[in-house]
Amino acid sequence: MKKFLLALLLAVSFASAQAAEKSTSLHQAIAGKQRSAEHKSRDKYRHPQQTLEFFDVKDNMTVVEIWPGEGWYTEIIAPYLKDHGKLYAAHFSDDADQAYFKKNLHDFVNKLKSQSKVYGKVELTVLQPPKFLQIAPDGSADRVLTFRNVHNWMKNDQAAAVFNAMYKALKPGGILGVVEHRNSTLKQQDPKAESGYVSEDYVIVLARNAGFEFLDKSEINANSKDTKDYPEGVWTLPPALKLKDKDRKKYLAIGESDRMTIKFIKPR
Repeated sequence: MKKFLLALLLAVSFASAQAAEKSTSLHQAIAGKQRSAEHKSRDKYRHPQQTLEFFDVKDNMTVVEIWPGEGWYTEIIAPYLKDHGKLYAAHFSDDADQAYFKKNLHDFVNKLKSQSKVYGKVELTVLQPPKFLQIAPDGSADRVLTFRNVHNWMKNDQAAAVFNAMYKALKPGGILGVVEHRNSTLKQQDPKAESGYVSEDYVIVLARNAGFEFLDKSEINANSKDTKDYPEGVWTLPPALKLKDKDRKKYLAIGESDRMTIKFIKPR
């Protein structure tokens, strides 16, 4: 009997060790070969490790990434969740009117297909208000994350609809994590966010109107060099550098925008 229990204990320990060895840590996902050198160079502005830790993203969770664009964060979150979790990527609709949306979606899908071992378990959903708002099954997500998207929804009067959709997808007790270009507290919020900058108070109001409760905020992605008063708004700064060579060194020295990092909870 003792020999049997010992053998069973060894088998369980071996299986646990194998599972631990198979799992990808957040640090490993950030350092992984699936990420380009160009993307890794932006970590100093975007702080992915600290940001995802602040949003308390665990490798066994169901996560929805909203409008992932070309997949900068997907390159990190997908391998991190691959073994034990689930990632929904709520992207643009294939029948969107704007060519930018179609190209962005096409490039993202090609990325997923190009490395099936990394991205094969990512499930693509559609977020294109007002027609497509089912970003994941209702009440299924532990985390919903959005990076620099709120200003786009404000521009098209879609913010309320999207915040409602994110609320609907989350489980009670689930967390919404928001990173967005942060406006000066001295400026009144432009409801269309033409500059690309959004006030923290405005985001908090949008979230509360959808039913969320404010949980916490962090200065992880703050940039005190960002004066927020540029000819082409936030797109004057890198990576867009919309003025091209004009004052390029100046804007590169400032770096990417000052960003709020806020989390909200769906009440139980």
